[in-house]
Formats: sequence, C-alpha cells, structure tokens
Amino acid sequence: MNYNFEAGEILLLDKPLTWTSFDVVKKVRNTLRVKKIGHAGTLDPLASGLLILCTGKFTKRIEEIQAQEKEYTGTITLGQTTPSYDLETPVSESKDISHITPGDVQAAADSFVGTIEQIPPIYSAVMIDGKRAYDLARKGKEAEMKPRTITIKAFEITNIEGAVISFKVICSKGTYIRSLAHDLGQKLGVGAHLSALVRTRIGEYKLTDALTIEDIQQIRRAQLEANGSNS
Repeated sequence: MNYNFEAGEILLLDKPLTWTSFDVVKKVRNTLRVKKIGHAGTLDPLASGLLILCTGKFTKRIEEIQAQEKEYTGTITLGQTTPSYDLETPVSESKDISHITPGDVQAAADSFVGTIEQIPPIYSAVMIDGKRAYDLARKGKEAEMKPRTITIKAFEITNIEGAVISFKVICSKGTYIRSLAHDLGQKLGVGAHLSALVRTRIGEYKLTDALTIEDIQQIRRAQLEANGSNS
C-alpha cells in the first residue's frame, strides 16, 4: 500500500501496553517525520488495542472518529478496589466474594445496559478548574467529578474464573470502562477494579486491521529506500 502521510492518512495502531497515547503519537511523528498528526480517542497506559492516528488533512476527521461507538474486551477482578479503578494504584480494600454467583454478576452487568449517568475516575484526564483530575489525585487533593451521560449498548460477561470476570462492552464516546468495573463491584457489594483492557473497535475500524509500531517503522524504511534516501 502506498501511504502519503504528509497529505493525510488514517492509521490504525495497536497501542502497546504501558505506552500513553501521546507516546504513540510522538513515536509515529518522529518515525514518519510528519508535522500534522493526532489521535482519535485516548487509551490509558494500562490498556492496549486500537488507537487511531490521523495525519495531514485527515486530522479534521478526529472528532468525527472519536464520536463513534467503541468496543472493548478485558477482565475485571472482583473483591478488590483501587483508587484509580485499575492497576495503576495498589489495592486499597479487599472483600470476600464467595457468596457471589455467576447469575449475580450477569444481573449486575445487565443493569448498566442503556443510557446511564457515569462518574469518571479521579485518576483521569478530565479537566477540573484548568487542571487534569489525575494531577490532583496524585497530589492527594479532593476533586468533585461530575457525572456524564453515556450509553452502554452491551455488557456481556464472557467468562468467570474465580474473582476474574472476562467481558465485552460496546459503548458510546466518553465511557470509562474503569468506572464501569468499579460500579459493577459496588453494585455487587464487594468492590472491583479493571485488571485488563483491550479496545477492539471504533466504529467500522477494527483492531484486527491495525499496524504495530514496528510495521510503521518498516513502512518508513521502505519509503526511504524507494526514494533512494538515507535520511
């Protein structure tokens, strides 16, 4: 495939675990030597999967892509809560889950399907009085997180093994899967945190069609070789 990154491309990337979305943008910008580039929807460092990058004229489509339906798979660990609602922070409280049945879990998951109000995690990029919520959280400061209206189209429990629940979620823009995991634990009365997350789809764009960082580097090398350049 012939890419013209300067003019404009929509790149589907498989974001590596522990990388921030900005890390990916920076790496791709430096690799491709392209000035105009941005991502269409942040993924947390502890999440992997589909991250869409737009270059050139296609940066105008970022908001349109961000607004599309998202699909995720992952795991939620019951009986353990963390301040960040995921593994970024240590477990702060543990509870017995021996009385929780698979039926209880599915019923709780079903209760979130539809249009609901969700409170974002304090460890998030939400702006509060000009500052990122996670900056306030890491300094131990209190911050009021306001609820937002989101839509959960599907919340399927695909497997339960001990305390670990595997799931698939289809949702609207603005949904925090960490909050969904936390809220599921609260609903069941035992607490929970998000222990793994992969974004598998944004609208019609699928993770199965995504490139890796190494693929991008290889494409760039091939372009330079074709142009007879060593730069």
